[in-house]
Amino acid sequence: MTPSKENYLKTIVELGGEKKIVNNKQLLTTLNVSAASVTDMNTKLLKENLIIHIPYKGVRVTEKGLHLANQVIRKHRIWEVFLLEKLEYDWKEVHAEADLLEHASSDELIERLYRFLGEPEFDPHGGYIPAKDSTTSTIQYSKLIDLSPGEFFAIKEVKDDQEFLEYLTSKEIKLRARYTLLSKEAYEGDLTLKDTDGSIIMISNKAAFKIYVEKIYI
Repeated sequence: MTPSKENYLKTIVELGGEKKIVNNKQLLTTLNVSAASVTDMNTKLLKENLIIHIPYKGVRVTEKGLHLANQVIRKHRIWEVFLLEKLEYDWKEVHAEADLLEHASSDELIERLYRFLGEPEFDPHGGYIPAKDSTTSTIQYSKLIDLSPGEFFAIKEVKDDQEFLEYLTSKEIKLRARYTLLSKEAYEGDLTLKDTDGSIIMISNKAAFKIYVEKIYI
């Protein structure tokens, strides 16, 4: 399978295409390609039974397509762990490098790398690493935006986007760290958090949709 097909399938799954329909606009925006390119790739993947096309709505992956996409996602996320832990890349830098490495890696290399890293379960952004057989976890986290003031939580996953990760770094937001949601301003205003050291952090409403958390009950 070509890198372009692998990227396309991976993108459909990351946009939720395992369970819901992903439309062409989402694909062209995420992949930064033309509408004609999306139509052309849809045609190719349909012929290979990798996606299902729903007229006037969009596409979703077949079981075969999901299996292949998760294999690529597994390679990508294992490389991200390696780059962060062993080569001291920042969490905002690993995505672009892993995008290149995932297509040039044999299954054997990935499994050796996986064992070398101690069989990690999650990538540097909290994303679950699919198993060797391409199965994934059913863990469901809440979005920070859905919490109510006074609730305690731990950050479990964040959107893997360089600009967003730079924003979180500037706010000193960390994965797996614990916080309290103190307040939410009305009319899509900022959220106020407090960390375990008592520091106050302001997070934008937009950012709160991209932070996934697990509630802590005390």
